[in-house]
Amino acid sequence: MGRKRAVLVGINYPGTEGELKGCLNDVARMRRCLVDRFGFDGADIRVLADAGPSTPPPTGANIRLELERLVGGARPGDSLFFHYSGHGLQLPAETGEDDDTGYDECIVPCDTNLIKDQDFTELVRKVPDGCLFTMVSDSCHSGGLIDKTKEQIGNSTKQSKAQQQRQRPPSAGANLCASLLGTVRGALEYVGIRLSRRAKQAAGSPAGTATTSRSLPLSTYIRMLKEQTGKDDVGVGSIRTTLFHHFGDDATPKIKKFVKAMVHGKLRHGADQAATVTELVPKAKPEGGEGGNQAGALGPAMEQEVRGVEEVYAGAAAAKAPPPRNGVLISGCQTDESSADLTTASGVSYGALSNAIQAVLAEENRGKVTNRELVQRARGLLAKQGYVQQPGLYCSDEHADAAFIC
Repeated sequence: MGRKRAVLVGINYPGTEGELKGCLNDVARMRRCLVDRFGFDGADIRVLADAGPSTPPPTGANIRLELERLVGGARPGDSLFFHYSGHGLQLPAETGEDDDTGYDECIVPCDTNLIKDQDFTELVRKVPDGCLFTMVSDSCHSGGLIDKTKEQIGNSTKQSKAQQQRQRPPSAGANLCASLLGTVRGALEYVGIRLSRRAKQAAGSPAGTATTSRSLPLSTYIRMLKEQTGKDDVGVGSIRTTLFHHFGDDATPKIKKFVKAMVHGKLRHGADQAATVTELVPKAKPEGGEGGNQAGALGPAMEQEVRGVEEVYAGAAAAKAPPPRNGVLISGCQTDESSADLTTASGVSYGALSNAIQAVLAEENRGKVTNRELVQRARGLLAKQGYVQQPGLYCSDEHADAAFIC
């Protein structure tokens, strides 16, 4: 019998522009569920939350360290589980290359040290055969966080008419209106324009609730990053270099590769990036020399292997790497959608996906639910409740019909 181990991360960002309400509650409920329903030992569940000194802070470095420990100690027969409730972010391209037009889907730790979709992809590649890593991300833009994994349920998956009917809210016309409003809301929030509570409810959430999007507008993230780093000149074009400047070896590998490609003159970077690197390493040789101060501040970047400039493009995965086999991603929404964080009139806060998962599991009592059944039923439940977001399932055919978690 294999071990059951989990890492649970909940981030409410208290006192910041991006403050949420329901993420800590999501984690507490999931922890109880893992112990009471799935038989996890409480000692094998690591919780990172910004709830105070009683739990380790969910910084980027701490989250990555716990996930590496989770996977590093895995053996065939083990069941690994990761739950994340917090903000998601789409990070636009910053290379200056004309053909770099994608986005990096990220989760946002409490210290703004982003963890990217490629990090999760590389993590799942380390999971040994016979062991399954299940990830629930109740965050925005979470579809595709395990890159290159097959989409079983999502925007591009063809569904039967019966499935579509089950997932359709009471009024198709109202749903279309809500979808359009949701798209407009997302576009406005992306540039930092926040809608009123009434408008947000119209964009797809139950009446009588105060709803916040778990999508962090890029402008808000930049202001939070400025506060974290003490740098006032952060903007689109210098986010990745600022992250490397501030976090160094604790920055994600893709950001380190980005900096190496830039320092070696492989990118047509702009003035903001050049100024950031100049401040970091005044003696760095832009044409790829190994002299100057590169062994110090730039060391973490220089240690990365960059096979080609395309490897650091936004949205780019590791070149020619096979898709990860042993991972299951249940996303709160599609890549271009928002996940809801809401507080009821009675003051109870939670994430819409997390609440739907708990509701589905409660309906089944102790019976097993497959990953496919869980996502389909969560979709139907959210649609009936008036939500626009559509959870997704990303995994192999085999694991789509495997039991959720274990």
